[in-house]
Amino acid sequence: GDGSPFREFLHVDDCADACVFLMINYNESQFLNIGTGIEHSILEVVNIIKEKMDYNGEVIFDPSFPNGTPRKLMDVSKIHEMGWFHKISFENGIDRTIKILESELEKYK
Repeated sequence: GDGSPFREFLHVDDCADACVFLMINYNESQFLNIGTGIEHSILEVVNIIKEKMDYNGEVIFDPSFPNGTPRKLMDVSKIHEMGWFHKISFENGIDRTIKILESELEKYK
């Protein structure tokens, strides 16, 4: 694709926290969305990761492939009304992931 689609990202620790919150606070048959309610374009995600990784190379998108759905954003109003909100920002989640990857890569040096 061309990097224009928007996606919502939720850190796995926030997902686990939301699941525990719902096990304690929700006993209905209707499903609930868990998410941040915040979306980022794929191009924005690439640029944030490039900056955090100090990568100065080129990223090439291939518009001959389909972009897929233009937006995938959850309606998280119900879980927000119940009092649950994500705690880990997108950028903090990227920082945590990079730190884990760097730690894992050290094992092979």
